[in-house]
Amino acid sequence: MPRKGQSHPGKKTFGNLADPDGFAVYLERYLEWMGVTNYSPKSLESRALYIRYFMEWCDERGLTQPREITRAIIERYQRHLYHYRKANGEPLSFRSQHGRLSALRAFFKWAAKQNYILYNPAAEIELPKLEKRLPKHVLSQDEMETVLAQPDLDDPLGIRDRAMLETFYSTGIRRMELINLRLYDLDAERGTLMVRQGKWRKDRMVPIGERAIAWITKYLTDVRPELALSPEEEHLFLSNLGEAFTPTRLTQIVRRHVKKANTGKAGSCHLFRHTMATLMLEGGADIRYIQEMLGHAKVDTTQIYTQVSIRKLKEIHTATHPARLTRRNEARTLDDYAALADELLAELDAEADEDTEDAD
Repeated sequence: MPRKGQSHPGKKTFGNLADPDGFAVYLERYLEWMGVTNYSPKSLESRALYIRYFMEWCDERGLTQPREITRAIIERYQRHLYHYRKANGEPLSFRSQHGRLSALRAFFKWAAKQNYILYNPAAEIELPKLEKRLPKHVLSQDEMETVLAQPDLDDPLGIRDRAMLETFYSTGIRRMELINLRLYDLDAERGTLMVRQGKWRKDRMVPIGERAIAWITKYLTDVRPELALSPEEEHLFLSNLGEAFTPTRLTQIVRRHVKKANTGKAGSCHLFRHTMATLMLEGGADIRYIQEMLGHAKVDTTQIYTQVSIRKLKEIHTATHPARLTRRNEARTLDDYAALADELLAELDAEADEDTEDAD
């Protein structure tokens, strides 16, 4: 991995391409195989980067061929990842370590299967256990409405932004899925949106609400014709340059509106995905339908939202817990709780006085 001042391993080739048994040659073959077997460009890019990190580490130690790698060497590299510190002094997250080691396991598994090496030295490497994290922030319904109201509707780009935010909120699609939407993917009559080649290269059709359709229609009528540089441009949402958005630019726009809403919660495109799933579950939607909308391969991934959706659990807790102070489901302010605490302390003091009198 590059340290401050060093070049990025993804921008140069390590090893000797003239060496038929060298890392560089086998990496090129591996990436070609991934392309032939229809791995996504993003998967090719990430695996190439992670393998090149390892190649750089090996190059510094005089290791230039895959057949020189043993399990002990990979375990040493795993310890290196654990102790590595980035330029800001922070360690690699276990998720980052997991990704780098997973790429090595896949690469050496392929090399062994192709009989380029005698055995897979990474086969028995134990990957770091990944922590299961809840989304950092989820908006309430009122907070989401505040965010949606942020774009300036007197500005044509504000109408476009409102249409994009409404699409995120209504469908819960991912950032790249929104970027890749085409004009013909929206079926306003049926109220559906076709997500083509989403994560894992899977198509899926999701429902989209009438309000989101109305904002998209207004954008298509009043704004997009002025943005499109060519009649052949098929992307649904266009930047001010008349092109499809880059992921970074879309994140910047969405994050700006979220920050401007001043809800005290941060986030960008994925915040809408988390919020939609949580609010639908709180509204009574079956988790299997949420799984289908989000495009999760396994329901285990979707179940994180059953932990986020705390409102229903809070209602049951308030209604049934034996330590509840009242059966009424009242909204209390901090001043109410402070006054309540004072009442409880007064009751405790009175009980203490009674106990003292009894003792006398």
